[in-house]
Amino acid sequence: MCTKQNKDGSVSFVCESAPGALKVFLVGDFNGWDPEARRMVKGKDGFYRAKVELEPGQYQYKFVVDGEWCHDPSGEAQVTNQYGTLNSVVSV
Repeated sequence: MCTKQNKDGSVSFVCESAPGALKVFLVGDFNGWDPEARRMVKGKDGFYRAKVELEPGQYQYKFVVDGEWCHDPSGEAQVTNQYGTLNSVVSV
């Protein structure tokens, strides 16, 4: 699972596809696509996680894995962006 709605209203994002990465960041339209705004934390299972407070709606996001922008292959939906690559979509 890539995202999970928490009881406190926050959303947990999980990057499962970067086990050997040194740094993973969460970027999206909720943080101005800033590639260093939200660093994800690596868990003992090797997955990177970040919790974000989001209002109800749809949000596009990606992961920045060691400087490379990647969509979430296990995301609930994908859309093509203006650069011809995929953005992942989460609904809150």
